[in-house]
Amino acid sequence: MTAIETHWVVGPGAIGRLIALRLAGGGNRVALVGRRTLPAQQWLFPPEGAPLQRTVACTTLDTPPPFAPDIVHLTTKAYAAEAAYDAVSTALPPNTPLMLWQNGFDVQPRLTERHPGPVLCATTTEGAYVEGDDRVVHAGHGETLVGALDGGHAALARTLAGVLRRSGLPCRAVDDIRTRLWHKLAVNAAINPLVARHRIRNGELRDDAFHPAVEAIIAELATILAAEGIAPPTGEGLDGWRALVWRVVEATAGNRASMLQDVLAGRPTEHAAILGPLLAAANRHGLAAPRLAELHAWLADHAAPC
Repeated sequence: MTAIETHWVVGPGAIGRLIALRLAGGGNRVALVGRRTLPAQQWLFPPEGAPLQRTVACTTLDTPPPFAPDIVHLTTKAYAAEAAYDAVSTALPPNTPLMLWQNGFDVQPRLTERHPGPVLCATTTEGAYVEGDDRVVHAGHGETLVGALDGGHAALARTLAGVLRRSGLPCRAVDDIRTRLWHKLAVNAAINPLVARHRIRNGELRDDAFHPAVEAIIAELATILAAEGIAPPTGEGLDGWRALVWRVVEATAGNRASMLQDVLAGRPTEHAAILGPLLAAANRHGLAAPRLAELHAWLADHAAPC
């Protein structure tokens, strides 16, 4: 496996900028590609220590960066991923690896099929938020898992994981990223739509007013995922999914979920990428999912259009 030293990061939101600035600090050459040009001098505010200034090439989707990438990181929201890919794909050298960082399990299979080179997917618990055009806050350390949906490209996944680790982002290559993406999808589906609808922090889901709704959604998730052959990471069946969801609620009790932030800011949400695959799976298996369907319909009516 050849070295990975040059990176295009397409989508300069919080996670995209965090990845770009961490990679730049690890000795990599990085370009940040978005709908508008950002300042080349960017500030990273880590969870500990002083702010760090990083220099990256900043270009727009219709102006390719001045160097070829060893890999492209697509870090847009799920609903914008295919349009962003279309905008940059014609400028890529043949067989350039593509790394997908989207939530849900919607765009990953489609772009894996479309892209002519290797495709890896990531799921991450890193926390970050943007404070301006020239700064991003790394709010909390997490872990990133990378791999291909079919379990292939193992050497590429291990190499990229090493690059991210050396840049300050804990990362592991796994051969079951498809299952890991479903795990995160289940957690997001149980938490994000409810907190977005009721405009509450994650921890408030433990309150009597919301606890029964979470339990009902977990029950629907457990039935759908069992039909898909996806087991919870620990435990079995409904109890395993219940333990996973409530553990995340506890760990993120003070957080405002990204979907809530999008609703409050009048931005489109990722409800289709998170709830859509679950509803499609329910339909394939002839299962009822009325609570998930109702949340999907509410968000479709109340979120900003994509």
